[in-house]
Amino acid sequence: MSTTEAGAATSVTIGDSAPSANGRGKAPLPAPPAAARRSFPFLLRNPKAGGGWKIGVCFFDFVLRLCAVAATLVAAITMGTTRETLPFVTEHFQFHANFTDLPAMLFFVIANGIAAGYLLLSLPFSLAAMVRPHAVGPRLLLFIFDTVMVAFTAAAAASAAAIVYLAHNGSEKANWVGICLRFDGFCQRISGAVVASFIAVVFFMVLVVMSGLVLRKN
Repeated sequence: MSTTEAGAATSVTIGDSAPSANGRGKAPLPAPPAAARRSFPFLLRNPKAGGGWKIGVCFFDFVLRLCAVAATLVAAITMGTTRETLPFVTEHFQFHANFTDLPAMLFFVIANGIAAGYLLLSLPFSLAAMVRPHAVGPRLLLFIFDTVMVAFTAAAAASAAAIVYLAHNGSEKANWVGICLRFDGFCQRISGAVVASFIAVVFFMVLVVMSGLVLRKN
């Protein structure tokens, strides 16, 4: 019986490429990239450079708010100072018309006054959105409150418009007689106030659409 001697070879294992049965010797996996940190506060972050078209939209938003302030103030002041007394007096009383005689017109004055105050308070937020056109926080806040003001001022204008219609035309079925033949100045002023309030409603609607457009592009 013959034997064959083979030279002993010494090998050095650098690393096992195949995983073993018990899981030892497995090559380490690369660490996942660290998650991008969000600046605080998140809603005020400005991740992009430059405003582009958003600066123009924010500037128009600021101008439109000034116009809406004027419209709501005109509506509230005009309605709130409307009263008329007829020059003749009967045996028992004198005929007069005042906006406080009708709850709908009183609500109209309060609603437009609140809308004007809100618009004045929203001007700094509109400027902040202009300086940081990609900031989400100020624009989202304006979007929410503008939507509320649309419903608020629209309800006030609609209720006052119904009273103005009855004042001009009356109602034959209800036997209500229009008073504008006698109180002409009163009816002209309340009609102008209602028109100004509806103009403010249109301004609010445009503001909501612009805020939604900017938020969508963010």
